[in-house]
Amino acid sequence: MKKDKIIYWVSTGIMLSLFLFSAGLYLFNTDYVREAYRVIEFPTWIIYPLATLKILGVIAVLTKKSRFLKEMAYAGFFFDVLFAVPAHIMVNDGDEYAGIIGIIAVTISWIYDRKVYPIKS
Repeated sequence: MKKDKIIYWVSTGIMLSLFLFSAGLYLFNTDYVREAYRVIEFPTWIIYPLATLKILGVIAVLTKKSRFLKEMAYAGFFFDVLFAVPAHIMVNDGDEYAGIIGIIAVTISWIYDRKVYPIKS
């Protein structure tokens, strides 16, 4: 069980750090993100809502107050990094590897969340 907790917290730490960094980039380097979004023809109005949702997702995963919100956060994180990989390839900024690391971290964290914090019947 100790090994499972270590794997869970390391993967969760990587995942949450990635999303906090991303939210910070969205909030504090908006011009860079806006230009990248223009290149791939994403709507730029979505930058602030995405940053907010990433921060709320981190809170949902860490607090574990609501199983439903935590599941929604994991789903949102997974789809975010899944779509981020081709977006970074299109922008050609070299950050697609962060997306791949994100996919791996989200998946491992989600799997080990069930081992460490099983659903109580």
